[in-house]
Amino acid sequence: MSDPSKTNLITLTRHVFQDQVENYKEASGDLTLLLTAIQLGCKFVASNVRKASLISMTGLANSSNVQGEEQKKLDVIANEIFVNALRSSNKVAVMVSEEDEEAIIVDAQHRGKYCVVFDPLDGSSNIDCGVSIGTIFGIYKVKEGSTGQISDVLRPGSEMVAAGYCTYGSCSTLVLTTGQGVNGYTLDTEIGEFILTHPNIQIPSRGKIYAVNEGNSKYWDGACTKYFHSLKFPEDPKKAPYSARYVGSMVADVHRTMLYGGIFCYPADSKSKNGKLRILYECFPMAFLVEQAGGRATTGRKRMMDVQPETIHSRSPIFLGSKEDVEDIEAFYKAEA
Repeated sequence: MSDPSKTNLITLTRHVFQDQVENYKEASGDLTLLLTAIQLGCKFVASNVRKASLISMTGLANSSNVQGEEQKKLDVIANEIFVNALRSSNKVAVMVSEEDEEAIIVDAQHRGKYCVVFDPLDGSSNIDCGVSIGTIFGIYKVKEGSTGQISDVLRPGSEMVAAGYCTYGSCSTLVLTTGQGVNGYTLDTEIGEFILTHPNIQIPSRGKIYAVNEGNSKYWDGACTKYFHSLKFPEDPKKAPYSARYVGSMVADVHRTMLYGGIFCYPADSKSKNGKLRILYECFPMAFLVEQAGGRATTGRKRMMDVQPETIHSRSPIFLGSKEDVEDIEAFYKAEA
């Protein structure tokens, strides 16, 4: 809850508008309005997550998404919330959601000049046990001369203009970049606003925590096997091993990495040769945020933001977090080349 003695709170909308006035004097304000629509979606989803057990929104929806993953009831609701919020903003031309097989091309009447790619409810397998879950999103600007088509989103992450995620747990925190650093805003449910609580987030250059699904270790390649062994059994006897922390919700694991440092990993392996996480709406937004906070993101062999997605649901391995930690895994891959 916000301190009632502080009456000059910096809300997300106010902060983005100030940034627009100071750094983008030629801006039309459309991105600010689009981010307002995304905020609304996050508030709506946060409310549903808090009440999920009370309104019978836990459990499976008896359907699967395009990836063949079983959908939870809240997956379906969250997707509808964001699609409707984005369409009604009149600022979006193309939407790509994890839950929809095809991209959504907005009708001419409501079409804008931005494209939004999003995972409406990341980590939804954890819904029923109350573990932190969240929304991930990235924003592109429609190419000059285009009215909105698939090619407007099948672009490297380096062409994104904004990205963010919102956590839903003990509190709801929206972390955002528009290319001028990273800020975090916590939802005050009493006044219904996201308040600036984490200004200018900077990832430590090295951390002490690694996050990876150790259950997949039998499928890892040589570089990963050697790297994670080096974290657990450092050659220097005076150096303490890294601590393992893995929630299994990308939003939760990356949020901790953003604040405490260390490395988050979801490598490709012999079971998932192209990796498991989706490039457009998971890897790119998180890589954008991490780089803007002074960290690094890679596939192991290439900067994550330079990857060219082939389809809207393409997958990739990813390692992101503290700059020096990510450079270490890159060195292992270079040695294996």
